[in-house]
Amino acid sequence: MRILSGILFTLFFCGTFSVSAQKSSIYNSNIKEYETAVSLFNAGQFGNAKLVFDRLNSSSLHPELQSDLMYYTAICAIRERQPNAGVLMERFINNYPTSTKKNTSYLEIGHFYFQQENYEKALTWYDQVDEMYLSVSESEKYNFQKAYSFFITKNKKEATTYFNKVVESENYGSQAKYYLGFMAYEGDDYKQATKYFDAVSNEGKYKERMSYYQSDMNFKSGNFQKAIDLGITALPKSSVEEQSELNKIIGESYFNLKEYAKAIDYLKLYEGKNGKWTNTDFYQLGFAYYQQKEFQNAVSQFNKIIDGKDFIAQNGFYHLGQSYLSLNKKQEALNAFKNASEMDFDNSLKEESSLNYAKLSYEIGNSYESVPKILLSYLEQFPQSSSASSIRKLLVDSYISSKNYKGALLILEKNESQENKLAYQKVLFYSGLQSFTDGEYQLALQQFEKAIGQQKDAFITARATFWKGETQFVLDDFKNALLSFKQFLTYSEATTTPEFSNCNYNIAYAYFKMKEYDQAGNYFQKQIDKGTDKVRLNDAYLRLADCRFVTSKYGSAMEAYAKVIEQKSVNADYALYQRSLSFGFIGKNDKKIESLVSFLEQYPKSEYRDDALFELGNTYVTLNKDDQAIKTYDQLIVEYGNGSFVSKSILRQGLVYYNAEKDEKALAKFKKVVADFPKSSEALEAVSTARLIYVENGKVDEYAAWVRTLDFVAVTDADLDNDTYESAEKQYQQSNTSEAISGFASYLTVFPKGIHALQAHFYLGQLRYATGLEEKAATNYDYVIAEPRNEFTEPSLVRLAQIVLKSKEVDKAIVVLTRIENEADLLSNKTFAQANLMKLYYDKKDYANAVVYAEKVLDNPKIEVDVKNDAQIVVARSAMETGDEAKAKAGYEKLISSQGELGAEALYYEAYFKNKAANYEESNASVQQLAKNYSDYKWYGAKGLLLMASNFYALKDSYQATFILETIIKNFSEYPEIVSKAQADLDTIKVEESKTNSSIIKE
Repeated sequence: MRILSGILFTLFFCGTFSVSAQKSSIYNSNIKEYETAVSLFNAGQFGNAKLVFDRLNSSSLHPELQSDLMYYTAICAIRERQPNAGVLMERFINNYPTSTKKNTSYLEIGHFYFQQENYEKALTWYDQVDEMYLSVSESEKYNFQKAYSFFITKNKKEATTYFNKVVESENYGSQAKYYLGFMAYEGDDYKQATKYFDAVSNEGKYKERMSYYQSDMNFKSGNFQKAIDLGITALPKSSVEEQSELNKIIGESYFNLKEYAKAIDYLKLYEGKNGKWTNTDFYQLGFAYYQQKEFQNAVSQFNKIIDGKDFIAQNGFYHLGQSYLSLNKKQEALNAFKNASEMDFDNSLKEESSLNYAKLSYEIGNSYESVPKILLSYLEQFPQSSSASSIRKLLVDSYISSKNYKGALLILEKNESQENKLAYQKVLFYSGLQSFTDGEYQLALQQFEKAIGQQKDAFITARATFWKGETQFVLDDFKNALLSFKQFLTYSEATTTPEFSNCNYNIAYAYFKMKEYDQAGNYFQKQIDKGTDKVRLNDAYLRLADCRFVTSKYGSAMEAYAKVIEQKSVNADYALYQRSLSFGFIGKNDKKIESLVSFLEQYPKSEYRDDALFELGNTYVTLNKDDQAIKTYDQLIVEYGNGSFVSKSILRQGLVYYNAEKDEKALAKFKKVVADFPKSSEALEAVSTARLIYVENGKVDEYAAWVRTLDFVAVTDADLDNDTYESAEKQYQQSNTSEAISGFASYLTVFPKGIHALQAHFYLGQLRYATGLEEKAATNYDYVIAEPRNEFTEPSLVRLAQIVLKSKEVDKAIVVLTRIENEADLLSNKTFAQANLMKLYYDKKDYANAVVYAEKVLDNPKIEVDVKNDAQIVVARSAMETGDEAKAKAGYEKLISSQGELGAEALYYEAYFKNKAANYEESNASVQQLAKNYSDYKWYGAKGLLLMASNFYALKDSYQATFILETIIKNFSEYPEIVSKAQADLDTIKVEESKTNSSIIKE
């Protein structure tokens, strides 16, 4: 056993020796490699050293050497600035936390991350360094680099602490002073900054950079000239960013020294903060241009002050307004002053801006609010203003010039001071005129009466009295109208009024309407003698002639008619016709025939042609020229198959044949009248005359048989029928309205198909209409128009049309009006029908038919101005609705001289079409005129402002466009569709502007 044990020991020892010998060999080799690597490391050959370190098998080394191997490997990577150096060092620190090289490792990895400009990570490792184990040189580097890392990461407090540790260092002292100076500069501690900057001012590498800071410090300290001098020196040696800032410093310094021309040269080169200018930047350059009287350039800069709500913005808007005034752009100036006046940062600017805003509103009008309200607001805000007196004078005139009478009355009635009494009377008067123009006659009458009651201005009192009469005349109160016109003439101031020249004309018409024809004629003659415009002169001659004609003064009538004919007025046909009749009344039937024949030749389309043919036929009868009479009546019947003279002409032919004892022909004509026009007065006369023929020829039985076929002639009840009707008719003639209504109704109850049923229905309808029983009157008119054409057909159609138009029975109205157009003899009734058909079709959105009727109305040379305007507006509006803007434009151009709402609409579309044609400035001029002359029509004012905003944006004036749209949104909430459009336009502008505001827009 002992021997065995020995053998085993020997074997074990020998085996161990063999292995140890092998390991020793490897170990010795690694040690040698390790020592070689360390030698290379110490020699500064870090790359080669790392190659060797990387080849080493760390597991074959002693643990202490293993730690050193990882350390040296990480240090070599750091020295070679290899990307993974930080990872290697962090691995060493984590694996060997108790290594004696740990402190050096913290320092080295801190330096590594510092070199990598990862200052936050550098600080993480620097904070773990124990400074007491650092050498002097290591400590200085450590303190400086740690200070710089704090500086970069914006921890100025810590940076200051560590820079101060090396401020006296030979290697780092200058840099530390520079950065300490810079931090003092950024903290506005210019004294400390100057101290440090002066300490390194002789060192070239700092001198150039410090010129910028010193220039800025002097600027901020108010040493503007020194800031300029230093800035100009620094400019060529500075970076692009610093050059931008220096241009700002130099420019603003010149600005503060009021050397504006020099300021402009530098301010416009500024690139802004992060590529953007502030409102202050735009203001300064704008103000510099303003001071140099370069107003357009000033406007370009001031306009870029977007959404400003501070003193700079208020000042900028004020000077923007002044610049616009200098460029004679008053609407733009008004907007700018309004903006400045609504800010409270500087009261003197607010007052001055408010004054300019008020004056401009008075001068050019204002679509945002009433001019009187603006002026009163100024007086309320600045009662002690030196301009208060002049504003009060403008206030009085503004009530009239702005034509915003309703708003003015509201203001004046709340402020009934004595100084406003005169203005109140004027506004009442002009408000009355506006109401009259708009067809609000009762309101106009009230306003004129109130104006007369004020008795503050005799001139206005006289004019209001005249227009009171004019309003009463329109309301058919002719008696009181006459009194008012005559009262007007009693005022001594009447002779100075524009109404005086035509007062006799108005008095004449009042008498004319009252059927006092002698007096009417006398005043028409006075008007002629006094002289007047051509239209009134023609009409005065015509009405003078009518007055003399009615009073049987045919010689005088013929002279006056001759004047109308000579002047070839639109009523020349009527004058010639009346003159022809006059020849008959003075016993010159040959001349009458000659004149009527001439009339028919000259006026083939006259509305009096059927009258002339009938009169010509009658005159031939008077002169026993039966054949010519029959021929003339036939011509009338052929030309006017549905005319009111057809039944009369056939009856007259029958009478001619009867008088010539041509009984068969006479009976044929009488029976035709009865068959074609039953129940008419001509039918009754035809039956009566036919009876005589039958009786004379002994054919009573034939007469009785014929009459029994007629439902409107009951022989047995004829006397009772006649008596009942005549009783009612007598009450009608005596103006006993209720009794007449009762009588005619009773007659129709007893004799629904009586001899006089037609007349009874017509007169009952007239009476019921006059007493407001329009629905019942309509049934009577329906009966009349259902009968064959008769003398009551046309007036019944007209009355029925008036009833159904009032009750808005559109379809029935169209039917009735179409009949009037086709059947009426009077041109005025045809015009009435066409004008209302035009309106009905327009309301139904049947624009094609609306235009057809509008053009028919316009083709009428005798049309009244207001009806013509109605037709023209239908043409224009229909064209707009159907997209025919060329036609609409032509239509609105013809309405541009209109008054009231129509004038406002026409002026708006003038601006609209100018905008469409890209005539933006001209369009704005039209909108300004709209604001000045029609501010009472806020709908068109608001629409005009939308156009103005569009115009300004097209003119690249985004400030004006934005301001106007914001004002619309703020002030016109009663028109949501306009506000919605304004908001949409504003959003579009802001989106577009945001694309350009990301960089500076400079001149």
